[in-house]
Amino acid sequence: MADSNTQTVASGKVVSVHYTLTNDAGEVLDTSSGHPPMDYLHGAGNIVPGLEQALGGRRPGDKFDVVVAAADGYGERMGPGPQPVPRSAFPKGVEIEVGTQFMAEEPGGEPVPLWVTKVESNTIHVDQNHPLAGVDLRFNVEIIAIRDATAEEKKHGHPHGPGDHHHH
Repeated sequence: MADSNTQTVASGKVVSVHYTLTNDAGEVLDTSSGHPPMDYLHGAGNIVPGLEQALGGRRPGDKFDVVVAAADGYGERMGPGPQPVPRSAFPKGVEIEVGTQFMAEEPGGEPVPLWVTKVESNTIHVDQNHPLAGVDLRFNVEIIAIRDATAEEKKHGHPHGPGDHHHH
């Protein structure tokens, strides 16, 4: 197996990165700072396409900034926007807060992700757009390590933790 420091980011590699995501105003939206690095399987669609493309060919120790246009991140905003749904349509006892994601079924039976945008006493507002849809994403990234993915990781389409532990 090649030394992690000589490998480059390519399809079929598990890549460990530290990152900070900010918006145009410089507000931190997400970060791995203070946590273990984030691992992803390059080429498997584990991260937004624009960031994955910017990581290709890089090496451990590389530090860089990249702006990912909304279209190459979580996409442009589409559809009618937030829609009200009666609270009674949600299971009793389930905690619902702004930002919660859940899966619903379209009339044809296709699953569709929805995000909660507003919570009222009798109404929950949901949107099919990811909260960061329509937003240009600014990443500060450091590549920590690169390794070959295992056959099982490639089959599952995501990296597994130490000792090949994973959650499905």
